[in-house]
Amino acid sequence: MNIRIHRIYEEGAPQGYRALVDRLWPRGVAKDDADLDGHWKELAPSSDLRTWFDHDPEKWAEFRRKYLHELSLHKDVAKDYLQEVTGKSVVLLYGAKDKEHTHARVLKEYLEKVARGI
Repeated sequence: MNIRIHRIYEEGAPQGYRALVDRLWPRGVAKDDADLDGHWKELAPSSDLRTWFDHDPEKWAEFRRKYLHELSLHKDVAKDYLQEVTGKSVVLLYGAKDKEHTHARVLKEYLEKVARGI
């Protein structure tokens, strides 16, 4: 399965099934303009985890560990989404400015691992 990530505010998103993976809707993006196929908010970090992390790179390792734990609790949801997109390229869209320390990277790795097991 081909899974890529892309910041929703930037032009040139790769082609494929477009899933927003933020729990909150990105500011300034009209729903009609987003051109989404899905909103996978169940796989986004919890509000508590997102608030605690606050995009602080110093907390990245601990955030990653905690987020992977949260994802493990929703493995069935992840499998369901992946089964819906079997055979398609998937683009995980996120809003964070920091492209290195975004949950979308962790989610991509997690989904690739789950997809190998389906």
